[in-house]
Amino acid sequence: MLKPAYPIETPRLLLRPYETDDVPAAHAFHSLPEVTRYLYWEPRDLDQVRASVAEKSQVRELTDAGQALCLAVFERETGALVGEVVLFWHSREHRQGEIGYIFSPAFHGKGYATEASREMLRLGFDDLDLHRIAARTDGRNTASTKVMERLGMRKEAHLIENEMVKGEWTDEIVYAMLRREWDELP
Repeated sequence: MLKPAYPIETPRLLLRPYETDDVPAAHAFHSLPEVTRYLYWEPRDLDQVRASVAEKSQVRELTDAGQALCLAVFERETGALVGEVVLFWHSREHRQGEIGYIFSPAFHGKGYATEASREMLRLGFDDLDLHRIAARTDGRNTASTKVMERLGMRKEAHLIENEMVKGEWTDEIVYAMLRREWDELP
């Protein structure tokens, strides 16, 4: 079980569950085609973002496998919403999880995705006691693979044209990390 105390603080960021007041800032980047290019969903209108935030805001802890904890990520210095990170708990028996992230292009290139995702790995390994955490991305999304590599994750698979996304066949890249690899990081 995972019951974090909020906000979770990193050197430059604050992570916490979404709140209703976050809808306009979330819409600002969820509505951008360049943000959703490699995702399963299209740019979202304000009502869609409102519904998504309402759903995500209800999950503040992980009590069993099959759940996902999505946290809004804020710049500590300015309070700006810069993106979101998610930790999926896939299997209790096999102690498997997955992380994901979406960040506003206005904040790309600052290392925020890596910093926030590292915190999700910590929650998964140290607090939830997972054995393995994976991350997946569209094969064309080189920025995302660079985040995974900076986290110390290793490439496990390159699946060729394994999914139909937005009308085209896409490759999928899978990275992962084991608990013992996490423990060996500096």
